[in-house]
Amino acid sequence: MTQDLLLERTRRHFFHDCAVGLGAMALANLSHADAMKLPNPLAPKPPHHPARAKAVIYLFMAGGPSQLELFDYKPKLNELNGKPIPEEFIKGKRFAFMDSFTKNVPLLLGTRRKFKQYGQAGTWVSECFPHLATVVDELAVVRSLQTNVFNHAPAKLFMNTGSAQAGRPSMGAWVTYGLGSESDNLPGFVVLQSGPRGPRGGAPLYGSGFLPTTYQGVPFRSTGEPILNLTRPNGLSNQRQREVIDAVKDLNAVRLADTGDPEIATRIASYEMAFRMQTSAPDLIDLAKEDRRTLDLYGATPGKPSFANNCLLARRLVERGVRFVQLYHTEWDHHGGPTENLTTTLDRVTREVDRPSMALIRDLKQRGLLDSTLVIWGGEFGRTPMGEIRETVGRNHHIDAMTVWLAGGGIKPGLNFGATDELGFTAVEDKMHVHDLHATILHLLGLEHTRLTFRFQGREFRLTDVHGHVVKKLLA
Repeated sequence: MTQDLLLERTRRHFFHDCAVGLGAMALANLSHADAMKLPNPLAPKPPHHPARAKAVIYLFMAGGPSQLELFDYKPKLNELNGKPIPEEFIKGKRFAFMDSFTKNVPLLLGTRRKFKQYGQAGTWVSECFPHLATVVDELAVVRSLQTNVFNHAPAKLFMNTGSAQAGRPSMGAWVTYGLGSESDNLPGFVVLQSGPRGPRGGAPLYGSGFLPTTYQGVPFRSTGEPILNLTRPNGLSNQRQREVIDAVKDLNAVRLADTGDPEIATRIASYEMAFRMQTSAPDLIDLAKEDRRTLDLYGATPGKPSFANNCLLARRLVERGVRFVQLYHTEWDHHGGPTENLTTTLDRVTREVDRPSMALIRDLKQRGLLDSTLVIWGGEFGRTPMGEIRETVGRNHHIDAMTVWLAGGGIKPGLNFGATDELGFTAVEDKMHVHDLHATILHLLGLEHTRLTFRFQGREFRLTDVHGHVVKKLLA
């Protein structure tokens, strides 16, 4: 540069053009300060109205449990076993596998399970759930729930997201978006799985859809490393890792200030959460710290994956402030195949969940957590009163009648809600839709379902879409 040009340069030009000068250093300092003050997207948020529940534990029985073998006692169905179902019941109806009915003629199938009444409300429960029957006075058993979708993956999506189409936020994502979390060291929404495989539908069942990904469910493993690749690499000190995370955070903060992209805020929060979880997560899954009495209550064995272990983990998660915990347990698709049928495998799968479900209710109550924790049990649809003949005996998918139960968190205990007709084909009293269930759950958490919205592709979306109402009869 010539001397004349140098004389024309001002101090302002120098500071503007110097990439490593005072201006850049000042910007870096301000960016670092802003990064340190970045809001936590999972920070607790006030509800719309006073809440009855602070947390949710959702026990999802993937495959569609047969209510007629478990909770919906139908003596008339047993009386008419083997007879054709009257045509007026099925005229115009659609089922998943019409060709699996005997000679394409739907015959009624009575249950082989014995039922008894339990508790002050005289709740009917089958012999499949002897332990759960001892806590029926804590439950509200809903026998009149209906849904829209009769195939597994879309039906699971519908039950979890309010839509049969992938890409919508799950209920757990909506709840953490609306309320945040009270845990600093664990995700706001945790997913636990048990059974021989994962649920049909996969990660979209607990995804965040078009919400920022910070609200999606985080799958935890019940043994070993809770989350893959969470452990600090060998040779990397805590201090060195902290320095790397701080540097990445500062760079992300500059980009966030430039674009306003909420996914960058999610990335920053994820790095911080993962760093803290290197200590909190292994402590969480160490069930050996529980006393023998508690382990025996659940039937849990430290180090052995099971639904029992996951129920105990769910209690430990809500104790630590996690907002939404969802447990998926598979093999409830009892058509009559070799591995999922009503003659042998139903008894096995109900044994796997019976004691732990009871234990979760008792444990939460004795620790003073049941009043603030909403527990939900159910699958994606119900089962037909007509039988299927495959390799053994089973029942088809059914959308007109299914049973779920709820407990704690502002639910009226010892309640028998709704009823089906004498064959158990359809709800005839206090009909309740999945959208109504979602609206009621959000209401108990202090969220008005019509106000919990997110603008996407030019319109406001919500969990209940344009449907749903709060079922006040369920509220304590």
